[in-house]
Amino acid sequence: MTLMANPVISGNDVFSHVFIGAADVAQSTAFYDAALGALGIKNLGPFGSGWVLYGRDKPAFIIARPGNGEAPSSNGATIGFAAASPAEVDAFHAAGLAAGGADEGKPGPRGHLPGAYAAYLRDPAGNKVTAYAFV
Repeated sequence: MTLMANPVISGNDVFSHVFIGAADVAQSTAFYDAALGALGIKNLGPFGSGWVLYGRDKPAFIIARPGNGEAPSSNGATIGFAAASPAEVDAFHAAGLAAGGADEGKPGPRGHLPGAYAAYLRDPAGNKVTAYAFV
């Protein structure tokens, strides 16, 4: 992979990006390459000193070892990724489990949101992530 020289953060009128800490960047990179790859979200390569950037075309999600070296999981927080279909949600969940993630909610409809189909995982650092499709 080539080092991104000057990434442009994508933003979406609410967030410019989401950044999470990883105690083991290589292990977290393997997890996110698999889980996010199933959603069409690509590893856009490294940036700076140990950052890994993800997005469809521009970086929107970043993992790295925090500056203070500690990477506690974000207790109570969930990062949600958009899926195009229930099949993508299923693939996200299966790929994440195969890459070292832990199940936090099997793929299926979510009764509290009409038309929602989702799955939840914990990444290797303990962060909770989900993929949602609306049908």
